[in-house]
Amino acid sequence: QLVESGGGLVQTGGSLRLSCVASGFTLDTYAIGWFRQAPGKEREGVSVISSDLRTYYADSVKGRFTISRDNNKNQVYLQMNNLKPEDTAVYYCAVTYIYSESDWRGDHWGQGTQVTVSS
Repeated sequence: QLVESGGGLVQTGGSLRLSCVASGFTLDTYAIGWFRQAPGKEREGVSVISSDLRTYYADSVKGRFTISRDNNKNQVYLQMNNLKPEDTAVYYCAVTYIYSESDWRGDHWGQGTQVTVSS
């Protein structure tokens, strides 16, 4: 099971740090991705970190978001800086399969955490 936390309400330009913790299994052998879904839109990939620490980002968040992992704590993080209203969405973490730098697909989803960026 994956559980996300750290969402909230923040003003434009603000920062949030999301956490994804695993229970019942260890994350260290898996790629873990962050995805988001805004109202009325399809879920999209935000960032992914592989088991060997390769990282990939959606173009919309490059330079603003940073993904990291702490296998000792069985957690993956998403540091989000310079947030924009268009970042407003429910954010999910998931075990992720990386097919290419721009093609990653999630499975075994968490319940999500809401991020709202006010203008």
